[in-house]
Amino acid sequence: MANSSEFGESNPTLHNYAITASAVKLASLGLIICISLVGNAALSLLVLKDISLHKAPYYFLLDLCLADVIRSAVCLPFVMISINNRSTWTYSIIRCKIIAFLSVLFCFHVAFLLFCVSVTRYMAIAHHRFYSKRMTLWTCVAVICMVWTLSVAMAFPPVFDVGTYKFIHEEEQCIFEHRYVKANDTLGFMLMLAVIVGTTHVVYIKMLCFVYDHRKMKPAQLVPAISQNWTFHGPGATGQAAANWIAGFGRGPTPPTLVGIRQTSHNGNRRLLVLDEFKMEKRIGKMYYMITLAFLILWAPYIVTCYIRVFVKGGTIPQVYLTAAVWMTFVQAGANPIICFIFNKELRSRLRASFPCCLSTQTPMSMEPYCVI
Repeated sequence: MANSSEFGESNPTLHNYAITASAVKLASLGLIICISLVGNAALSLLVLKDISLHKAPYYFLLDLCLADVIRSAVCLPFVMISINNRSTWTYSIIRCKIIAFLSVLFCFHVAFLLFCVSVTRYMAIAHHRFYSKRMTLWTCVAVICMVWTLSVAMAFPPVFDVGTYKFIHEEEQCIFEHRYVKANDTLGFMLMLAVIVGTTHVVYIKMLCFVYDHRKMKPAQLVPAISQNWTFHGPGATGQAAANWIAGFGRGPTPPTLVGIRQTSHNGNRRLLVLDEFKMEKRIGKMYYMITLAFLILWAPYIVTCYIRVFVKGGTIPQVYLTAAVWMTFVQAGANPIICFIFNKELRSRLRASFPCCLSTQTPMSMEPYCVI
């Protein structure tokens, strides 16, 4: 790297090219940082402010946004400093390891969190009763804590040179030093990342298959039963009428056979996934899948370069491709808010509702008593 720098100084054309490339890198990275900070901060404030967004999917989204804010505010500025210093690291080795640790930590955090979200999305569609009962605030906190714990476990060993954190001149950042498989042990980390991302897509495919298999299901209809002294006969003689009474649809005195049975409020404990809820869960699932797909697309080129370094001894990677791959990983920090507002109508409506001029145009939608699943 030093030789190329000296050669660039002796050649005015290459020197001007290096200056232009550095200016483009600084400008693009500065734009990424600004978009990430503004977008993730705005989305986080919206989730915190709006009570209607205080539910499981948006708790995970809030954690994702806060992680991207920290990455953009702490890790990316050091890349800008290294670019400004001609691709050199002017700080201590300990600080380089800390920055590298944080970069890898946030990468695995996104991967683990998106996997957990994919599982909750499948449960929200396929097992809505269990999901609505168990997916509380404290459950979300437990899942988030588990995700951070697993991420720390994956990112911490290289601090003790189990795999090496160092400044990579070609990437202009502190990160894993991926060397040939016999000279370095970072293969396990790369395989783990690939397995997590692949498994996440498998869960979404399973959810898509479930929705496809149930797309022609007819809505559940409450068939009234004929009653004489709570002796049911007719179309609903299978116990449907008693079940309707327990669910809150019945009228009149308590049936003698049901006296002493604890009754639950129909509104307090929703049993069925109504049409609007189903559409909302699908929208949220689509939003998270697009986030997952964006993560895969933006990180795939860099992961490919890492595997080339691991499996191809002395393999050379074009600098233009490597720079583009690294910058795509930086873009991921600012892409999530844009994806959320594009693919989630609820977030867009809540954002418009934050402006007084738009309040009159917002009309609340009522839920249809229409059972899909």
